[in-house]
Amino acid sequence: MTPESLNSRLEQAEAALAHLERNFDELNSVVIAQGKTIARLQRQLETLGETLRGQDLDRIAPHNQKPPHYAP
Repeated sequence: MTPESLNSRLEQAEAALAHLERNFDELNSVVIAQGKTIARLQRQLETLGETLRGQDLDRIAPHNQKPPHYAP
């Protein structure tokens, strides 16, 4: 192999590596943003679940009374 062909191959490899590093950085930032979004959505889901459970208990409690003829 000639020095010119080695230099050419080295330049191509460096260009490919730079491209892969840029793609990696972009994908990493997307994954980080998605992780933050998922964590925020999980917190919202937990809050909504607690709210709905509280509403269900408030709605069921008045209708779940013992009949007047029930004697303990």
